[in-house]
Amino acid sequence: MSEFLLHIFCIAGIYAMIALALNLQAGYAGLLNFGHIAFVGIGAYAIGIGSQFSLPLWGVIPAAIVLAMAVAAAMALLGRQLSADYWGIATLALAEIIRISVINEEAFTGGGQGIGGIVAPWASGEQQHDVLIFAVLILLCIALCTLISLRFGSSRFGRALRLMREQPQLAMCMGYSLLWLKCRALMCSAIMCVIAGMLLAWYTNYVSPDYLLSSETFLIWSMVMIGGIGNVRGVLAGVLVVEGLYNFIPFAKDLLHMSSDLTGALRLGLVGLVMLVGLLLRPGGILPEKLRILP
Repeated sequence: MSEFLLHIFCIAGIYAMIALALNLQAGYAGLLNFGHIAFVGIGAYAIGIGSQFSLPLWGVIPAAIVLAMAVAAAMALLGRQLSADYWGIATLALAEIIRISVINEEAFTGGGQGIGGIVAPWASGEQQHDVLIFAVLILLCIALCTLISLRFGSSRFGRALRLMREQPQLAMCMGYSLLWLKCRALMCSAIMCVIAGMLLAWYTNYVSPDYLLSSETFLIWSMVMIGGIGNVRGVLAGVLVVEGLYNFIPFAKDLLHMSSDLTGALRLGLVGLVMLVGLLLRPGGILPEKLRILP
């Protein structure tokens, strides 16, 4: 039972990092990024390719971060002449281009089969011991991402992002470059996602194009919206709710004798239902963002 709970914690912790990263874009800056999962895939595949070709981590990790920042800059440049909704579609298209490229590049990425046999540098071979190490490492990463998010939210940069979100014309009049603000927000978010993707690859010992599915992005969006977009504590609460639903369904499957296909559909449907009810009854989420109101 303890191993199962540690497993749930590790997966939920990785998703919490990804959700906090999305909150930097969507919550603070108001960016509709539907290609968010691409950054996670970059981190995961960097570790997979590095493991496949025995590349040193001191070269793989910085290269993955630089590549993710370059993709983030490209996403920001896409938004120069596009409105928010069209930019969201463009980011989704960019993420799909990356996923299709990964599927067709079999020499480096393993194609549709992915890359297996990924071993974490601190792995000892004893499963219980390794999971415990992962749990401690992920806990530290969550604490660091939470601290960074809170710090950004209260900093001048965070206030500038909120001003851009609420009054973009006023932000421009005050001398802020909207393109540069978007680029910085995307880059900061990309770095957090790359680290989460690396942890995911090490934890599962595997990486595949399924990590880049657009449904994963919308799952992260549901966590952020259910918990409270723009509120760090709300985002963490949303991760707990969605992960709780995801892990409750297998128990319901055994009790109600449902098929595996129905279980997968029920997971998505239940998350969608919770989000719909939340939007109707509590549009700001479980813990909505508290904005300062000037007298």
